[in-house]
Amino acid sequence: MDDETSHIISPPNWTDTLNLSDYFEDSKPLKVDVGCGKGRFLLAKAEKSPDVNFLGIDRLLTRLRLIDKRITRRGIKNTKLLRIENSYAIQYLLPPESVSTFYIFFPDPWPKKRHHKRRMFNSEFLEQLRSRLTDNGIIHIATDHLGYFEEIEGLLKSHEGFRELESFVPTEDERTSFEIIFLKQNLTIGRCSYQKQ
Repeated sequence: MDDETSHIISPPNWTDTLNLSDYFEDSKPLKVDVGCGKGRFLLAKAEKSPDVNFLGIDRLLTRLRLIDKRITRRGIKNTKLLRIENSYAIQYLLPPESVSTFYIFFPDPWPKKRHHKRRMFNSEFLEQLRSRLTDNGIIHIATDHLGYFEEIEGLLKSHEGFRELESFVPTEDERTSFEIIFLKQNLTIGRCSYQKQ
């Protein structure tokens, strides 16, 4: 579905920083849904905020194709999609100081101790996020894995480049598919929001 009507970005070179003006018609603030999944949050937010550009990143093409069809069906004009690993996109493709908000909901917790090194959040990843945020840019995070949440929040609390904000809580129509499942199971969801300073 990577044709003229597709909202899935196909950069000419996957090692160069994206020129966002090639993909978004207007220079509106950019908000990025990192690991956008089935797109429930992304599409709800984009429909409510036509004055903002949205980028959904996910590595699964089947998910992105589904979101792409929904974008077309709903006539959403301010949203693009990118099929690639999240950390690679942030480190190499997003321009410095280009993102006003990152939404990172339910990242893979890699719960087994021997797999913890595969977790997305670490000091290096946090620095990459910060470098891509605009002045006063914001990160919103949610996870059902409370051990991982404590690790993430510990990194953010100890970083002098961020200050804590009131946690972002999505409206009912913005809840991700994962969140809906977890809430039905009565699982506690850890949430935090931090602003670049």
